[in-house]
Amino acid sequence: MTAIAVLRLPLGIDLSGFVQLLQRLQVPHRINEEAGEQVLWVPESMSADVLELYQRFPEGDPHHQLEAPPPLQAPRRPSLALQVRHSPITAGVLLLSLVVGAITWLGDSLSMVHWFTFLDFRVSGEYIQFTPLADGLAAGQWWRLVTPMLLHFGVLHIAMNGMWYWELGKRIELRQGGVNLLGLTLLFSLVSNFTQYYVSGPTLFGGLSGVLYGLLGHCWIYQWLSPNPVYRLPRGVLAMMLIWLLVCLSGLVSLMGFGEIANGAHVGGLLIGCFTGLLGGLWSRRKLAA
Repeated sequence: MTAIAVLRLPLGIDLSGFVQLLQRLQVPHRINEEAGEQVLWVPESMSADVLELYQRFPEGDPHHQLEAPPPLQAPRRPSLALQVRHSPITAGVLLLSLVVGAITWLGDSLSMVHWFTFLDFRVSGEYIQFTPLADGLAAGQWWRLVTPMLLHFGVLHIAMNGMWYWELGKRIELRQGGVNLLGLTLLFSLVSNFTQYYVSGPTLFGGLSGVLYGLLGHCWIYQWLSPNPVYRLPRGVLAMMLIWLLVCLSGLVSLMGFGEIANGAHVGGLLIGCFTGLLGGLWSRRKLAA
């Protein structure tokens, strides 16, 4: 019987009530500690049901009767507060994006925007003069390599990026932990920013979209190599995101007046995300086979 890791949670979360519920339902399971997390393993054939059961009863149900198992066919969505509690890094990145959006007036305040851009700049009349990358790094401005992901230009920009980061980020945080999500977010931002700079040169760009394509590629390849219910995306999501990428690359979005699209960041993020998903999926499959 193949076991699969269905939950990865911080050690501080009390799983005793949920474990008692599994015992009452006679669900085979085991819990071990890995990299500062508690990991719940169950048979692969039952993984989706156990995950849905946890979403309904994270603290167990002392009044639950064996003869009347909960209706798993229509589980309730966990409350937003519970999701935030289990996804602090995802929520934290979104909160930082909102704070930066507020202090930069969503890109309208150039006097604040320049603190978060890939290259520092100053406004001279109607022109923007950028500081060379080497000069900025020599001055110790290393934060600029990743902070463009926090910049957004308009309400729709931050709303769409925030929605997708929440959807993808919390999956990775649940499956691989907050530290890994933070590391992947910074890596995807670094690679996508450098790719965009290489493609477009000194320009203003920002947003979480490069990171989003990294998270998408990571979940896609990881799930393909080591299937698990957490990374199973709704049907059509992957196709929609890839089609949107192709539409942006075609230039149609810019021609329709929606502004310039950071295509380099999107492609760079997707490629590095597929690579990390390949490494993570192979590692997970190797652990399950051991």
